[in-house]
Amino acid sequence: MTTKEKVAALRGWMAAAGLDGLIVPRTDAHQSEVTAPRDDCLRYLTGFSGSAGLALVLSDEALIFVDGRYQVQVRQEVAPALFAVHHLYDDPLDGWLKANARPGWRIGLDTMLVPGSLHDRLAEGCAAAGASLVALDADPFDAVWRDRPPRPLGAIRAMPPEMAGETAGSKRMRIAGSLKGKGADLLVETLPDNIAWLLNVRGSDVPMNPVPHSFLVLEEDGRAEWFVDRRKFGNDLDAYELADVALSPPERFLDRLAETVAGRTAAIDADFAPQAVRARILAAGGRLAPQTSPITLAKAEKTPAELQGYRDCHLEDGIAVADFLAWLSAEAPVRAGTETPLGELEAEARLLAFRSERPGFLEPSFRTISAAGANAAMCHYAASPETNAPLETDAPYLVDSGGQYANGTTDLTRTVMFGVPTAEMRLAYTAVLKGFISLMSARFPAGTHGHQLDAFARRALWDLGLDYDHGTGHGVGHNLLVHEYPHRFARQPNLHGLTPGNIMTIEPGYYREGAFGMRIENQVEVVADAPGFCRFATLTFVPIDLTMTDLDALSPAETAFLDAYHAEVRAKLEAHVRPETRSWLLEETRPVAER
Repeated sequence: MTTKEKVAALRGWMAAAGLDGLIVPRTDAHQSEVTAPRDDCLRYLTGFSGSAGLALVLSDEALIFVDGRYQVQVRQEVAPALFAVHHLYDDPLDGWLKANARPGWRIGLDTMLVPGSLHDRLAEGCAAAGASLVALDADPFDAVWRDRPPRPLGAIRAMPPEMAGETAGSKRMRIAGSLKGKGADLLVETLPDNIAWLLNVRGSDVPMNPVPHSFLVLEEDGRAEWFVDRRKFGNDLDAYELADVALSPPERFLDRLAETVAGRTAAIDADFAPQAVRARILAAGGRLAPQTSPITLAKAEKTPAELQGYRDCHLEDGIAVADFLAWLSAEAPVRAGTETPLGELEAEARLLAFRSERPGFLEPSFRTISAAGANAAMCHYAASPETNAPLETDAPYLVDSGGQYANGTTDLTRTVMFGVPTAEMRLAYTAVLKGFISLMSARFPAGTHGHQLDAFARRALWDLGLDYDHGTGHGVGHNLLVHEYPHRFARQPNLHGLTPGNIMTIEPGYYREGAFGMRIENQVEVVADAPGFCRFATLTFVPIDLTMTDLDALSPAETAFLDAYHAEVRAKLEAHVRPETRSWLLEETRPVAER
Protein backbone atom coordinates (compact mmCIF):
# COMPACT_ATOMS: atom_id res chain seq x y z
CA MET A 1 0.00 0.00 0.00
CA THR A 2 1.10 3.54 -0.67
CA THR A 3 1.19 6.10 2.12
CA LYS A 4 -1.91 7.69 0.68
CA GLU A 5 -3.73 4.34 0.73
CA LYS A 6 -2.62 3.65 4.32
CA VAL A 7 -3.95 7.02 5.48
CA ALA A 8 -7.20 6.40 3.62
CA ALA A 9 -7.58 2.97 5.26
CA LEU A 10 -7.00 4.47 8.69
CA ARG A 11 -9.58 7.17 8.01
CA GLY A 12 -12.03 4.46 7.07
CA TRP A 13 -11.42 2.73 10.39
CA MET A 14 -11.85 6.05 12.21
CA ALA A 15 -15.18 6.70 10.54
CA ALA A 16 -16.46 3.25 11.46
CA ALA A 17 -15.34 3.83 15.07
CA GLY A 18 -17.09 7.20 15.26
CA LEU A 19 -13.85 9.16 15.60
CA ASP A 20 -12.95 12.53 14.12
CA GLY A 21 -9.25 12.02 14.65
CA LEU A 22 -6.63 9.51 15.73
CA ILE A 23 -3.31 10.12 17.49
CA VAL A 24 -0.53 7.78 16.34
CA PRO A 25 2.46 7.77 18.77
CA ARG A 26 5.96 6.71 17.82
CA THR A 27 6.35 4.57 20.94
CA ASP A 28 5.18 1.21 22.24
CA ALA A 29 3.75 0.20 25.63
CA HIS A 30 7.23 0.57 27.16
CA GLN A 31 7.97 4.02 25.71
CA SER A 32 10.87 2.46 23.80
CA GLU A 33 13.03 4.77 21.75
CA VAL A 34 13.53 1.92 19.27
CA THR A 35 10.47 -0.26 18.85
CA ALA A 36 9.93 -3.73 17.49
CA PRO A 37 8.79 -3.65 13.84
CA ARG A 38 5.16 -4.48 14.74
CA ASP A 39 5.00 -1.50 17.09
CA ASP A 40 6.46 1.04 14.65
CA CYS A 41 3.04 2.25 13.55
CA LEU A 42 4.15 5.83 12.89
CA ARG A 43 6.76 4.65 10.41
CA TYR A 44 4.31 2.29 8.75
CA LEU A 45 1.81 5.08 8.30
CA THR A 46 4.06 8.02 7.41
CA GLY A 47 7.48 6.71 6.37
CA PHE A 48 9.20 8.65 9.17
CA SER A 49 12.04 6.56 10.65
CA GLY A 50 13.14 8.80 13.54
CA SER A 51 12.95 7.79 17.19
CA ALA A 52 10.65 10.54 18.50
CA GLY A 53 7.36 11.87 17.16
CA LEU A 54 3.64 11.38 16.79
CA ALA A 55 0.96 12.07 14.22
CA LEU A 56 -2.61 13.29 14.27
CA VAL A 57 -4.83 12.00 11.48
CA LEU A 58 -8.10 13.85 10.89
CA SER A 59 -10.75 13.25 8.26
CA ASP A 60 -9.42 16.00 5.99
CA GLU A 61 -5.82 16.62 7.08
CA ALA A 62 -2.91 15.06 8.93
CA LEU A 63 -0.03 16.40 10.98
CA ILE A 64 3.28 14.97 12.19
CA PHE A 65 5.23 16.30 15.19
CA VAL A 66 9.00 15.65 15.52
CA ASP A 67 11.76 17.20 17.61
CA GLY A 68 14.71 19.31 16.51
CA ARG A 69 16.91 16.35 15.59
CA TYR A 70 14.54 15.38 12.79
CA GLN A 71 13.38 18.63 11.25
CA VAL A 72 15.48 17.99 8.14
CA GLN A 73 14.95 14.24 8.00
CA VAL A 74 11.16 14.34 8.32
CA ARG A 75 10.85 16.54 5.25
CA GLN A 76 12.79 14.00 3.24
CA GLU A 77 10.88 10.94 4.43
CA VAL A 78 7.28 12.13 4.78
CA ALA A 79 5.03 13.26 1.94
CA PRO A 80 4.37 17.00 2.51
CA ALA A 81 1.09 16.79 0.62
CA LEU A 82 -0.21 14.34 3.23
CA PHE A 83 1.37 15.48 6.51
CA ALA A 84 2.05 19.01 7.75
CA VAL A 85 5.24 19.11 9.87
CA HIS A 86 5.24 20.61 13.38
CA HIS A 87 7.88 20.79 16.12
CA LEU A 88 7.26 18.30 18.91
CA TYR A 89 8.20 20.74 21.68
CA ASP A 90 8.02 24.26 20.25
CA ASP A 91 4.60 23.65 18.66
CA PRO A 92 3.24 20.56 20.48
CA LEU A 93 0.14 18.57 19.67
CA ASP A 94 -1.68 19.56 22.87
CA GLY A 95 -1.26 23.22 21.96
CA TRP A 96 -2.46 22.54 18.41
CA LEU A 97 -5.57 20.76 19.75
CA LYS A 98 -6.33 23.64 22.08
CA ALA A 99 -6.13 26.14 19.22
CA ASN A 100 -7.63 24.12 16.36
CA ALA A 101 -9.84 21.26 17.58
CA ARG A 102 -13.57 21.75 17.03
CA PRO A 103 -16.30 21.34 19.65
CA GLY A 104 -17.64 17.80 19.71
CA TRP A 105 -14.60 16.21 18.10
CA ARG A 106 -13.73 12.71 19.33
CA ILE A 107 -9.98 12.07 19.14
CA GLY A 108 -8.95 8.43 19.58
CA LEU A 109 -5.82 7.23 21.37
CA ASP A 110 -4.42 3.85 22.41
CA THR A 111 -3.69 4.63 26.05
CA MET A 112 -1.11 1.84 26.37
CA LEU A 113 1.12 3.89 24.06
CA VAL A 114 1.36 7.18 25.95
CA PRO A 115 2.39 7.95 29.54
CA GLY A 116 -0.09 9.52 31.89
CA SER A 117 1.67 12.89 31.81
CA LEU A 118 1.33 13.19 28.02
CA HIS A 119 -2.23 11.86 28.13
CA ASP A 120 -3.21 14.62 30.56
CA ARG A 121 -1.77 17.35 28.32
CA LEU A 122 -3.58 15.96 25.30
CA ALA A 123 -6.84 15.63 27.22
CA GLU A 124 -6.53 19.22 28.46
CA GLY A 125 -5.87 20.43 24.93
CA CYS A 126 -8.98 18.68 23.67
CA ALA A 127 -11.14 19.86 26.58
CA ALA A 128 -10.09 23.49 26.07
CA ALA A 129 -11.54 23.31 22.57
CA GLY A 130 -14.68 21.40 23.54
CA ALA A 131 -13.37 18.13 22.10
CA SER A 132 -12.80 14.84 23.92
CA LEU A 133 -9.93 12.34 24.06
CA VAL A 134 -11.26 8.79 23.67
CA ALA A 135 -9.41 5.69 24.94
CA LEU A 136 -9.53 2.99 22.27
CA ASP A 137 -10.77 -0.50 22.97
CA ALA A 138 -9.01 -1.97 19.94
CA ASP A 139 -5.75 -1.42 18.09
CA PRO A 140 -6.62 0.18 14.73
CA PHE A 141 -3.43 -1.09 13.12
CA ASP A 142 -4.50 -4.69 13.67
CA ALA A 143 -7.26 -3.89 11.19
CA VAL A 144 -5.43 -1.77 8.61
CA TRP A 145 -1.85 -3.18 8.67
CA ARG A 146 -2.35 -6.32 6.60
CA ASP A 147 1.13 -7.83 6.97
CA ARG A 148 1.88 -6.58 10.46
CA PRO A 149 4.90 -8.41 11.95
CA PRO A 150 4.44 -10.68 15.00
CA ARG A 151 5.50 -9.77 18.52
CA PRO A 152 9.22 -10.39 19.11
CA LEU A 153 10.45 -13.46 20.96
CA GLY A 154 14.11 -12.60 21.44
CA ALA A 155 16.07 -14.91 23.71
CA ILE A 156 16.78 -13.78 27.28
CA ARG A 157 20.28 -14.30 28.76
CA ALA A 158 21.55 -13.93 32.30
CA MET A 159 23.85 -11.08 33.36
CA PRO A 160 26.35 -12.63 35.79
CA PRO A 161 26.18 -11.04 39.28
CA GLU A 162 29.95 -10.57 39.30
CA MET A 163 29.63 -8.42 36.17
CA ALA A 164 26.57 -6.57 37.51
CA GLY A 165 28.15 -6.03 40.90
CA GLU A 166 25.06 -7.12 42.85
CA THR A 167 22.70 -10.09 42.89
CA ALA A 168 19.16 -9.72 41.62
CA GLY A 169 17.81 -10.71 45.04
CA SER A 170 19.81 -7.96 46.72
CA LYS A 171 18.56 -5.41 44.20
CA ARG A 172 14.93 -6.44 44.71
CA MET A 173 15.20 -6.20 48.47
CA ARG A 174 16.97 -2.85 48.26
CA ILE A 175 14.32 -1.32 45.99
CA ALA A 176 11.44 -2.96 47.86
CA GLY A 177 12.79 -1.65 51.14
CA SER A 178 12.55 1.90 49.85
CA LEU A 179 8.87 1.73 48.85
CA LYS A 180 7.32 2.59 52.24
CA GLY A 181 9.46 5.68 52.45
CA LYS A 182 8.16 6.68 49.04
CA GLY A 183 4.54 6.30 50.11
CA ALA A 184 3.91 3.06 48.23
CA ASP A 185 2.97 -0.56 48.92
CA LEU A 186 4.19 -1.88 45.57
CA LEU A 187 6.03 -0.75 42.46
CA VAL A 188 4.64 -1.08 38.94
CA GLU A 189 7.50 -1.12 36.43
CA THR A 190 6.95 -0.88 32.68
CA LEU A 191 10.44 0.05 31.45
CA PRO A 192 12.25 -3.03 30.07
CA ASP A 193 15.74 -1.74 30.87
CA ASN A 194 14.77 -1.20 34.51
CA ILE A 195 13.40 -4.73 34.71
CA ALA A 196 16.50 -6.16 33.00
CA TRP A 197 18.77 -4.34 35.47
CA LEU A 198 16.70 -5.41 38.48
CA LEU A 199 16.63 -9.10 37.54
CA ASN A 200 20.16 -9.31 36.09
CA VAL A 201 19.00 -10.34 32.64
CA ARG A 202 19.45 -9.04 29.10
CA GLY A 203 17.26 -9.62 26.06
CA SER A 204 17.13 -9.47 22.29
CA ASP A 205 13.62 -8.44 21.28
CA VAL A 206 15.01 -5.47 19.32
CA PRO A 207 18.51 -5.47 17.81
CA MET A 208 21.03 -3.23 19.63
CA ASN A 209 18.63 -2.83 22.57
CA PRO A 210 19.47 -5.77 24.86
CA VAL A 211 16.33 -5.79 26.99
CA PRO A 212 13.33 -8.15 27.03
CA HIS A 213 9.94 -6.52 26.56
CA SER A 214 8.03 -7.17 29.76
CA PHE A 215 6.24 -5.68 32.78
CA LEU A 216 6.84 -6.22 36.49
CA VAL A 217 5.15 -5.70 39.85
CA LEU A 218 7.45 -5.57 42.88
CA GLU A 219 5.97 -6.10 46.34
CA GLU A 220 7.29 -4.43 49.49
CA ASP A 221 8.65 -7.77 50.73
CA GLY A 222 10.82 -8.20 47.63
CA ARG A 223 8.63 -10.72 45.82
CA ALA A 224 7.96 -9.92 42.17
CA GLU A 225 5.60 -10.95 39.40
CA TRP A 226 7.29 -10.70 36.01
CA PHE A 227 4.99 -10.50 32.98
CA VAL A 228 7.15 -11.95 30.21
CA ASP A 229 6.70 -14.51 27.45
CA ARG A 230 8.13 -17.81 28.73
CA ARG A 231 9.21 -18.78 25.23
CA LYS A 232 12.07 -16.27 25.49
CA PHE A 233 13.83 -18.45 28.07
CA GLY A 234 13.94 -21.90 26.55
CA ASN A 235 13.54 -24.87 28.87
CA ASP A 236 16.27 -24.30 31.46
CA LEU A 237 15.68 -21.55 34.03
CA ASP A 238 18.55 -22.48 36.36
CA ALA A 239 20.86 -19.79 34.98
CA TYR A 240 18.51 -17.02 36.07
CA GLU A 241 18.06 -15.47 39.53
CA LEU A 242 14.32 -16.10 39.78
CA ALA A 243 13.82 -17.05 43.43
CA ASP A 244 10.66 -15.27 44.63
CA VAL A 245 9.91 -14.14 41.07
CA ALA A 246 6.66 -15.48 39.59
CA LEU A 247 6.38 -15.61 35.79
CA SER A 248 3.10 -14.64 34.12
CA PRO A 249 2.04 -13.94 30.51
CA PRO A 250 2.27 -10.28 29.44
CA GLU A 251 -1.36 -10.43 28.34
CA ARG A 252 -2.35 -10.85 32.01
CA PHE A 253 -0.55 -7.71 33.18
CA LEU A 254 -3.46 -5.28 33.44
CA ASP A 255 -5.89 -7.83 34.85
CA ARG A 256 -3.42 -9.03 37.48
CA LEU A 257 -2.62 -5.44 38.36
CA ALA A 258 -6.29 -4.79 39.02
CA GLU A 259 -6.47 -7.87 41.25
CA THR A 260 -3.35 -6.87 43.18
CA VAL A 261 -3.74 -3.14 43.74
CA ALA A 262 -7.20 -2.73 45.29
CA GLY A 263 -6.93 -0.68 48.48
CA ARG A 264 -3.17 -0.25 48.06
CA THR A 265 -0.82 2.45 46.80
CA ALA A 266 1.23 1.79 43.68
CA ALA A 267 4.39 3.67 42.78
CA ILE A 268 4.41 4.41 39.05
CA ASP A 269 6.60 6.60 36.89
CA ALA A 270 4.24 9.28 35.57
CA ASP A 271 6.61 10.12 32.71
CA PHE A 272 6.72 6.54 31.38
CA ALA A 273 3.95 4.32 32.76
CA PRO A 274 1.14 4.06 30.19
CA GLN A 275 -2.09 5.90 30.87
CA ALA A 276 -3.87 2.53 30.64
CA VAL A 277 -1.88 1.35 33.69
CA ARG A 278 -2.79 4.44 35.68
CA ALA A 279 -6.46 4.13 34.70
CA ARG A 280 -6.60 0.43 35.62
CA ILE A 281 -5.09 1.07 39.06
CA LEU A 282 -7.62 3.78 39.85
CA ALA A 283 -10.54 1.79 38.45
CA ALA A 284 -9.60 -1.15 40.69
CA GLY A 285 -9.67 1.03 43.81
CA GLY A 286 -5.93 1.52 44.07
CA ARG A 287 -4.04 4.72 44.78
CA LEU A 288 -1.12 6.28 42.90
CA ALA A 289 2.26 7.45 44.14
CA PRO A 290 3.68 9.02 40.96
CA GLN A 291 7.46 9.45 41.01
CA THR A 292 10.62 8.67 39.10
CA SER A 293 11.01 4.92 39.39
CA PRO A 294 13.39 4.01 42.22
CA ILE A 295 14.89 1.46 39.82
CA THR A 296 15.75 4.27 37.37
CA LEU A 297 17.58 6.13 40.13
CA ALA A 298 19.40 3.07 41.47
CA LYS A 299 20.41 1.93 37.98
CA ALA A 300 22.05 5.30 37.26
CA GLU A 301 24.47 4.84 40.18
CA LYS A 302 26.83 2.29 38.68
CA THR A 303 28.46 -0.35 40.86
CA PRO A 304 32.27 -0.65 40.97
CA ALA A 305 31.99 -3.77 38.81
CA GLU A 306 29.89 -1.93 36.23
CA LEU A 307 32.29 1.03 36.18
CA GLN A 308 35.23 -1.27 35.58
CA GLY A 309 33.28 -2.90 32.78
CA TYR A 310 32.78 0.47 31.09
CA ARG A 311 36.50 1.24 31.35
CA ASP A 312 37.51 -2.14 29.97
CA CYS A 313 35.09 -2.15 27.04
CA HIS A 314 36.01 1.42 26.11
CA LEU A 315 39.62 0.37 25.73
CA GLU A 316 38.55 -2.35 23.30
CA ASP A 317 36.27 0.09 21.53
CA GLY A 318 39.00 2.70 21.26
CA ILE A 319 41.29 0.17 19.59
CA ALA A 320 38.57 -0.72 17.06
CA VAL A 321 37.68 2.89 16.26
CA ALA A 322 41.33 3.93 15.96
CA ASP A 323 41.96 1.08 13.52
CA PHE A 324 38.89 2.19 11.57
CA LEU A 325 39.87 5.87 11.43
CA ALA A 326 43.40 4.98 10.35
CA TRP A 327 42.00 2.82 7.56
CA LEU A 328 39.54 5.58 6.66
CA SER A 329 42.23 8.26 6.46
CA ALA A 330 44.17 6.13 3.99
CA GLU A 331 41.21 4.88 1.95
CA ALA A 332 38.82 7.82 1.60
CA PRO A 333 41.15 10.48 0.09
CA VAL A 334 42.58 8.06 -2.47
CA ARG A 335 39.15 7.01 -3.70
CA ALA A 336 37.51 10.45 -3.53
CA GLY A 337 36.53 11.71 -6.96
CA THR A 338 37.09 8.31 -8.64
CA GLU A 339 34.54 5.93 -10.11
CA THR A 340 34.66 3.87 -6.91
CA PRO A 341 34.57 6.35 -4.03
CA LEU A 342 34.26 5.14 -0.47
CA GLY A 343 30.58 5.34 0.48
CA GLU A 344 28.78 5.75 3.78
CA LEU A 345 27.54 2.16 3.84
CA GLU A 346 30.96 0.68 3.13
CA ALA A 347 32.50 2.80 5.89
CA GLU A 348 29.76 1.70 8.30
CA ALA A 349 30.33 -1.96 7.46
CA ARG A 350 34.09 -1.63 7.88
CA LEU A 351 33.68 -0.04 11.32
CA LEU A 352 31.46 -2.94 12.39
CA ALA A 353 34.10 -5.37 11.14
CA PHE A 354 36.78 -3.73 13.26
CA ARG A 355 34.54 -3.78 16.34
CA SER A 356 33.58 -7.40 15.76
CA GLU A 357 37.22 -8.37 16.25
CA ARG A 358 37.32 -7.03 19.81
CA PRO A 359 36.81 -9.34 22.81
CA GLY A 360 33.39 -9.04 24.43
CA PHE A 361 31.74 -7.24 21.50
CA LEU A 362 28.14 -8.36 20.96
CA GLU A 363 26.52 -5.92 18.54
CA PRO A 364 26.31 -2.17 17.83
CA SER A 365 24.63 -0.11 20.54
CA PHE A 366 22.64 1.75 17.86
CA ARG A 367 22.58 2.09 14.09
CA THR A 368 25.79 3.87 13.13
CA ILE A 369 25.38 7.38 11.81
CA SER A 370 27.78 7.28 8.86
CA ALA A 371 27.14 10.66 7.28
CA ALA A 372 29.03 12.47 4.54
CA GLY A 373 28.49 16.02 3.36
CA ALA A 374 24.92 17.29 3.60
CA ASN A 375 23.69 14.02 5.10
CA ALA A 376 25.54 14.88 8.31
CA ALA A 377 23.19 17.85 8.79
CA MET A 378 20.56 15.27 9.83
CA CYS A 379 21.45 14.50 13.43
CA HIS A 380 20.15 10.92 13.38
CA TYR A 381 20.74 10.08 9.74
CA ALA A 382 20.87 6.42 8.67
CA ALA A 383 22.52 5.64 5.35
CA SER A 384 20.60 3.58 2.82
CA PRO A 385 21.28 2.45 -0.75
CA GLU A 386 19.22 5.42 -1.95
CA THR A 387 21.12 8.00 0.12
CA ASN A 388 24.59 6.37 0.23
CA ALA A 389 26.82 9.40 -0.32
CA PRO A 390 30.53 9.26 -1.16
CA LEU A 391 33.13 10.52 1.28
CA GLU A 392 34.69 13.45 -0.54
CA THR A 393 37.38 15.99 0.29
CA ASP A 394 35.19 19.10 0.20
CA ALA A 395 32.99 18.35 3.25
CA PRO A 396 33.38 16.64 6.65
CA TYR A 397 32.47 13.05 7.37
CA LEU A 398 30.63 12.43 10.68
CA VAL A 399 30.57 8.99 12.28
CA ASP A 400 28.53 8.47 15.46
CA SER A 401 28.66 4.88 16.66
CA GLY A 402 28.89 2.57 19.62
CA GLY A 403 29.06 -1.00 20.76
CA GLN A 404 27.23 -3.33 23.10
CA TYR A 405 29.85 -5.33 24.96
CA ALA A 406 29.28 -8.03 27.55
CA ASN A 407 30.64 -5.66 30.20
CA GLY A 408 29.33 -2.28 29.03
CA THR A 409 28.03 0.04 26.32
CA THR A 410 29.93 2.62 24.27
CA ASP A 411 28.91 5.73 22.31
CA LEU A 412 31.20 8.23 20.58
CA THR A 413 31.28 10.62 17.63
CA ARG A 414 34.17 11.88 15.53
CA THR A 415 34.05 14.28 12.59
CA VAL A 416 36.95 14.15 10.15
CA MET A 417 37.99 16.24 7.16
CA PHE A 418 39.99 14.80 4.27
CA GLY A 419 40.53 18.06 2.37
CA VAL A 420 40.84 21.76 3.06
CA PRO A 421 37.93 23.10 5.14
CA THR A 422 36.13 26.31 4.30
CA ALA A 423 36.34 29.29 6.64
CA GLU A 424 32.77 28.57 7.76
CA MET A 425 33.61 24.95 8.60
CA ARG A 426 36.72 26.00 10.49
CA LEU A 427 34.84 28.62 12.49
CA ALA A 428 32.00 26.26 13.43
CA TYR A 429 34.20 23.25 14.22
CA THR A 430 36.49 25.31 16.42
CA ALA A 431 33.47 26.52 18.38
CA VAL A 432 32.15 22.96 18.74
CA LEU A 433 35.55 21.81 19.97
CA LYS A 434 35.77 24.68 22.44
CA GLY A 435 32.34 23.79 23.82
CA PHE A 436 33.32 20.15 24.07
CA ILE A 437 36.50 21.01 26.00
CA SER A 438 34.62 23.44 28.24
CA LEU A 439 32.13 20.85 29.46
CA MET A 440 34.69 18.05 29.57
CA SER A 441 36.83 20.26 31.84
CA ALA A 442 34.02 21.44 34.10
CA ARG A 443 34.27 21.13 37.85
CA PHE A 444 30.91 21.31 39.62
CA PRO A 445 29.23 20.70 42.98
CA ALA A 446 27.91 17.19 43.52
CA GLY A 447 24.19 17.17 42.73
CA THR A 448 24.44 19.75 39.95
CA HIS A 449 21.72 19.28 37.34
CA GLY A 450 22.42 18.65 33.68
CA HIS A 451 20.67 21.79 32.46
CA GLN A 452 22.93 23.86 34.71
CA LEU A 453 25.96 22.58 32.80
CA ASP A 454 24.54 22.51 29.27
CA ALA A 455 25.56 26.07 28.41
CA PHE A 456 29.24 25.22 28.95
CA ALA A 457 29.06 23.30 25.65
CA ARG A 458 27.07 25.97 23.78
CA ARG A 459 28.83 29.18 24.83
CA ALA A 460 31.41 29.27 22.02
CA LEU A 461 28.68 28.65 19.43
CA TRP A 462 26.40 31.23 21.02
CA ASP A 463 29.19 33.79 20.75
CA LEU A 464 28.94 33.30 16.97
CA GLY A 465 25.13 33.37 16.92
CA LEU A 466 25.01 29.60 16.34
CA ASP A 467 23.46 26.68 18.22
CA TYR A 468 22.28 23.08 17.84
CA ASP A 469 18.75 21.76 18.35
CA HIS A 470 19.45 18.66 20.42
CA GLY A 471 20.64 17.81 23.90
CA THR A 472 24.32 17.92 24.78
CA GLY A 473 24.46 14.50 26.42
CA HIS A 474 22.66 11.57 27.98
CA GLY A 475 23.13 8.67 30.34
CA VAL A 476 24.33 5.31 29.01
CA GLY A 477 23.27 1.89 30.28
CA HIS A 478 25.52 -1.01 31.31
CA ASN A 479 24.99 -3.35 28.37
CA LEU A 480 21.53 -1.82 28.34
CA LEU A 481 20.10 1.10 26.38
CA VAL A 482 22.54 3.60 24.92
CA HIS A 483 20.15 6.40 25.89
CA GLU A 484 19.50 5.88 29.59
CA TYR A 485 17.35 8.00 31.91
CA PRO A 486 17.19 10.01 34.08
CA HIS A 487 20.19 12.30 33.46
CA ARG A 488 20.49 14.67 30.53
CA PHE A 489 22.50 17.67 29.41
CA ALA A 490 19.99 19.90 27.67
CA ARG A 491 18.44 23.34 27.79
CA GLN A 492 15.27 21.85 29.25
CA PRO A 493 15.33 21.38 33.05
CA ASN A 494 16.53 18.02 34.34
CA LEU A 495 16.00 17.71 38.07
CA HIS A 496 18.25 14.71 38.69
CA GLY A 497 21.60 15.71 40.16
CA LEU A 498 24.87 14.29 38.92
CA THR A 499 26.90 12.29 41.43
CA PRO A 500 29.93 10.00 41.27
CA GLY A 501 29.16 6.79 39.42
CA ASN A 502 26.89 8.33 36.79
CA ILE A 503 27.79 7.71 33.14
CA MET A 504 27.13 10.44 30.55
CA THR A 505 28.00 11.54 27.04
CA ILE A 506 29.19 15.03 26.06
CA GLU A 507 28.34 15.78 22.43
CA PRO A 508 27.99 19.35 21.14
CA GLY A 509 27.60 19.85 17.39
CA TYR A 510 26.66 22.17 14.58
CA TYR A 511 24.59 21.49 11.46
CA ARG A 512 23.99 23.54 8.33
CA GLU A 513 21.13 22.12 6.29
CA GLY A 514 22.14 21.09 2.79
CA ALA A 515 25.85 21.50 3.48
CA PHE A 516 27.48 19.70 6.41
CA GLY A 517 27.23 18.59 10.02
CA MET A 518 29.80 18.14 12.79
CA ARG A 519 29.79 16.70 16.29
CA ILE A 520 32.39 15.61 18.85
CA GLU A 521 31.33 13.11 21.51
CA ASN A 522 33.01 11.33 24.38
CA GLN A 523 31.49 9.10 27.02
CA VAL A 524 32.43 10.12 30.55
CA GLU A 525 32.24 8.95 34.14
CA VAL A 526 31.27 11.37 36.90
CA VAL A 527 33.99 11.15 39.56
CA ALA A 528 34.59 12.84 42.90
CA ASP A 529 37.03 15.75 42.86
CA ALA A 530 37.61 18.15 45.75
CA PRO A 531 35.31 17.64 48.77
CA GLY A 532 31.74 18.18 47.61
CA PHE A 533 32.72 18.60 43.95
CA CYS A 534 32.78 16.40 40.87
CA ARG A 535 34.39 16.34 37.44
CA PHE A 536 34.22 14.21 34.32
CA ALA A 537 36.74 11.45 33.61
CA THR A 538 36.77 10.36 29.98
CA LEU A 539 35.96 6.79 29.08
CA THR A 540 36.46 7.34 25.34
CA PHE A 541 40.02 7.16 24.04
CA VAL A 542 40.03 8.04 20.34
CA PRO A 543 41.98 10.91 18.70
CA ILE A 544 40.04 14.09 17.91
CA ASP A 545 40.63 15.31 14.35
CA LEU A 546 42.02 18.86 14.38
CA THR A 547 42.08 19.46 10.60
CA MET A 548 39.18 21.92 10.84
CA THR A 549 40.42 23.60 14.02
CA ASP A 550 41.75 27.14 14.11
CA LEU A 551 44.60 26.26 16.45
CA ASP A 552 45.49 29.92 16.99
CA ALA A 553 42.02 30.48 18.47
CA LEU A 554 42.58 27.94 21.24
CA SER A 555 43.40 29.20 24.72
CA PRO A 556 46.40 27.80 26.62
CA ALA A 557 44.00 25.80 28.78
CA GLU A 558 42.24 24.33 25.73
CA THR A 559 45.58 23.42 24.16
CA ALA A 560 46.70 21.79 27.39
CA PHE A 561 43.48 19.75 27.52
CA LEU A 562 43.98 18.45 23.97
CA ASP A 563 47.64 17.63 24.57
CA ALA A 564 46.89 15.78 27.80
CA TYR A 565 43.96 13.90 26.25
CA HIS A 566 45.91 12.85 23.19
CA ALA A 567 48.90 11.77 25.29
CA GLU A 568 46.56 9.50 27.27
CA VAL A 569 44.98 8.16 24.07
CA ARG A 570 48.43 7.34 22.70
CA ALA A 571 49.52 5.65 25.93
CA LYS A 572 46.42 3.46 26.09
CA LEU A 573 46.18 2.46 22.43
CA GLU A 574 49.70 2.37 20.96
CA ALA A 575 50.53 -1.16 22.10
CA HIS A 576 47.19 -2.60 20.94
CA VAL A 577 46.32 -1.11 17.53
CA ARG A 578 47.26 -2.74 14.26
CA PRO A 579 50.80 -2.11 13.00
CA GLU A 580 49.43 -0.08 10.09
CA THR A 581 47.45 2.08 12.53
CA ARG A 582 50.43 3.04 14.70
CA SER A 583 51.86 5.77 12.44
CA TRP A 584 48.42 7.34 12.09
CA LEU A 585 47.93 7.21 15.86
CA LEU A 586 51.27 8.91 16.51
CA GLU A 587 50.45 11.61 13.97
CA GLU A 588 46.96 12.28 15.32
CA THR A 589 48.08 12.48 18.94
CA ARG A 590 50.94 14.97 18.44
CA PRO A 591 50.96 18.03 20.71
CA VAL A 592 49.22 21.06 19.26
CA ALA A 593 52.51 22.98 19.08
CA GLU A 594 53.85 20.43 16.58
CA ARG A 595 50.99 20.85 14.14
